[in-house]
Amino acid sequence: MDSTEETNNPQQTAELGSVPPAGCEESRDETRRKGAAKQLFGSGTKVLFPGEKRPESEDLQANLIIQNQAAKHYTAGKEAMGKFQYERAALCIYKAATLQPEQSQLYASQAEAFLQLCDFQSAVSCYKQASFLEPGAFSARLAFVYFLQGQCLCDRGLFSEALQAFSQAAEMKPGSRIYELRSLVCLAAAGRHADCLKLLTDRITQSPTADLLVFRARLHKQLNQMSGCLGDLKSALALSPANQEARVLLLQLREASKEARHQAVNRTLCGQLQEALCLVNIALELRPQHRRLYLFRGILFRRLKDFTAAVKDLVQTMELSEEEEEEEEEEEEEGKDESDSIKEEAQFQLVLTYNDFAVQCFNRALYAEATLLLNKALEEEKGLAGLYLNRGDCFFKQGDWLYALADYQQAEEMMRPNDPAVRLRLAVVHNALASSCFQDGCFQVAADMFSLAIRYNPITAHYYENRSKTHRKLLDLRGAREDLIRLMILDPTNEEVPPMLMSMFPGCSVSEVVSSPKGRAVRVQLMDAIQNLSSSSDPQR
Repeated sequence: MDSTEETNNPQQTAELGSVPPAGCEESRDETRRKGAAKQLFGSGTKVLFPGEKRPESEDLQANLIIQNQAAKHYTAGKEAMGKFQYERAALCIYKAATLQPEQSQLYASQAEAFLQLCDFQSAVSCYKQASFLEPGAFSARLAFVYFLQGQCLCDRGLFSEALQAFSQAAEMKPGSRIYELRSLVCLAAAGRHADCLKLLTDRITQSPTADLLVFRARLHKQLNQMSGCLGDLKSALALSPANQEARVLLLQLREASKEARHQAVNRTLCGQLQEALCLVNIALELRPQHRRLYLFRGILFRRLKDFTAAVKDLVQTMELSEEEEEEEEEEEEEGKDESDSIKEEAQFQLVLTYNDFAVQCFNRALYAEATLLLNKALEEEKGLAGLYLNRGDCFFKQGDWLYALADYQQAEEMMRPNDPAVRLRLAVVHNALASSCFQDGCFQVAADMFSLAIRYNPITAHYYENRSKTHRKLLDLRGAREDLIRLMILDPTNEEVPPMLMSMFPGCSVSEVVSSPKGRAVRVQLMDAIQNLSSSSDPQR
């Protein structure tokens, strides 16, 4: 066999030498020696054996002796390989390589013997020497040895060492998918998930496959990156709809989301809102397009007074369409009515959130901000009287009494007659408007406004005091005296009573005025007004 053909075929390692032709006159041992010599040194070199004529040169004779001995050792190594005596084969071939260190095939044969002994490090060393002598000829075989070494280390749990072996295999044979995948497995098994994720992402960018995407999805799950996990699973199913592993993993995520949601409901019923919020967050990480979960979390945020987060979730609930929500069994059964009810509930909760947020701002004297929030609430829902009442309170605190009056009147139309919540507010705002008119000199308008305040709330003494003073400005002494009597009946200790009494009832005491016939008549009128208002109101409210 020609030496060039032998070195270009490193996989053919067990067949070292040639079989002598039948009918040859030379002995079998002599034939093997000659064949081995030809394999090692090629047919272009004359190798002398015993019985042949030797050249006269001593240097040539020494060379031939070395070649002859190398051939003997090589032949012995080949025979040992055939008898599965790999240690002896490695030793014999080592002797041959020592005599002829320039022969790359000797190192390759020795590497194969070490490989049979699972001595991967020695095999690698021999193949490296062979590659040095003949660059590129043994790269594939050396990569395979690295791969076997890495596989054995991986089976023993030595993932870092296995990773190094697989990486070297990939370097020797770039583009080999199996070597790269084994490197990824070792990185993941060694706990180096971030490095594995980076390497895997580069691989997917070059050539995405469903298996690689599922692998990365598992890594994302291990790193608690659920959005990335779900994205990879969807991409994997888009590439391979029948990928069972992706479907199973996706189903596991959905089941885990359902369980987290169920536990969150239980925690909410027990008043453990923070724990419930944590569980809902887990459920949403597993199913980021589920409208019910956003609605649930928005309600929890509202109850925890995190109104900004609540608004964000409730708006998200209404913006998510039915097509964007993930398909599952319960959603497939969901009809149009159920979908509409989710949106209606989200809208109602959003209104409540705006209102609660406005109340918080109101309590902190942020009246302008509270008004804006109530405007948003009324944009969503115009049928809640409480929103008008609250916005009217904000306007009142800002001195916008006409706007406050308009909101209170709107609420009055929507609520039960003489509802105390509206009636008392209307009394206050009419009193404020009347006081403003009084200051401006519009005494008749002020008197009318004070009368409306008294009609809505006839038991507040201060209103009678104000109207009495207004009647004095209008020169209505009778009306002024009657309101003063009402003031003395309701609040006889009022500090304004003595000067007003001296002005309108000179020389009389409070008891004399109240017990007079006029005082008794005014008392009856006052009590009737209070009684009529009380009977027309809802006692429970």
